[in-house]
Amino acid sequence: MAWTKYQLFLAGLMLTTGSINTLSAKWADMFSAKGCRDDPEHRFAHPFVQAVGMFLGEFSCLAVFYLLLCHDRRSPEPKMNPGQHFNPLLFFPPAMCDMTATSIMYVALNMTSASSFQMLRGAVIIFTGLLSVAFLGRRLVVSQWLGILITILGLVIVGLADFFSGNKDEHKLSDVITGDLLIILAQVIVSVQMVLEEKFVYKHDVHPLRAVGTEGFFGFFVLSLLLIPMYFIHVGGGFSDNPRQVLEDALDAFCQIGHQPLILLALLGNTVSIAFFNFAGISVTKEISATTRMVLDSLRTLVIWVVSMALGWEQFHSLQVLGFLVLLLGTALYNGLHRPVLARIPCCAGMVEEEAESSPGERARLLGDGRVQAVDES
Repeated sequence: MAWTKYQLFLAGLMLTTGSINTLSAKWADMFSAKGCRDDPEHRFAHPFVQAVGMFLGEFSCLAVFYLLLCHDRRSPEPKMNPGQHFNPLLFFPPAMCDMTATSIMYVALNMTSASSFQMLRGAVIIFTGLLSVAFLGRRLVVSQWLGILITILGLVIVGLADFFSGNKDEHKLSDVITGDLLIILAQVIVSVQMVLEEKFVYKHDVHPLRAVGTEGFFGFFVLSLLLIPMYFIHVGGGFSDNPRQVLEDALDAFCQIGHQPLILLALLGNTVSIAFFNFAGISVTKEISATTRMVLDSLRTLVIWVVSMALGWEQFHSLQVLGFLVLLLGTALYNGLHRPVLARIPCCAGMVEEEAESSPGERARLLGDGRVQAVDES
């Protein structure tokens, strides 16, 4: 069945805003400007300030939820299900995981390329699959185990691409390797977040926009408060690029924004895009399917890679192409995208039916950055 114009709009909005989200964060990292003191120009390296902006974007989803709810209640026949009452503190533990993982990833984005950053985030299915078996009692089917193994291979290839290109791009090889490892570490924390949500949150009927907004609320206010002690924690030049060499210098970030207003544009792009990305992604899942959402989320990795090369932010590396394709294959297998293809082959149809019975149904899952991804229950 052909997509409607509205469905095409939603798919385009999700792909565009999802790509802008990573590209705008990387764009902010590339600026240099003077700070609050007489220090010379230095890079805008403020990952925790950027993370606060991202959570502000998620927090804004609460406003969108209540606006849609008010509009729906004014209609003659309300259709929107606001969900049941719940204790907001249910979202506090996964929100803290989200806050930690997001902050680590923004630190890593300062050290590696935008395309590698996006590709390596595919590692989340490895740890989510393993943790779901260990703590949720889920049984993964053969294709999901194969998808995990192929994803590991893809990560190795992307890592090798970064290793061989470390001296050619703007980042030092040691920074690139550290950044890649930090991204993978962040995916472990994201996986813990997803398991917590699965075990304690999903049994409640909570609207996705409300859930994203609630996690954004906790992340925004807790991380905003943590910026105060971070201002006084000295970590040395090996970890921090700000002049005072503290964990985070929010005042320096605001002074740099004052001297270079384009940084504010990049930060606003990150904040606004995550809000629209959440809305578009949830709408795509509702209007089309969660599988379509997963495909679009994979396509934005390609968009980010192509745009980064077009802007001269990074160079073409053939190993990255291979790594992307291998990661795409692993993700497709894990999420069951091979089943419709194999079902058309007579000799494989029985195997597909048997696997489908072991893994019934596709349902929407809320991820740490507000995305909804298709997963198979078993």
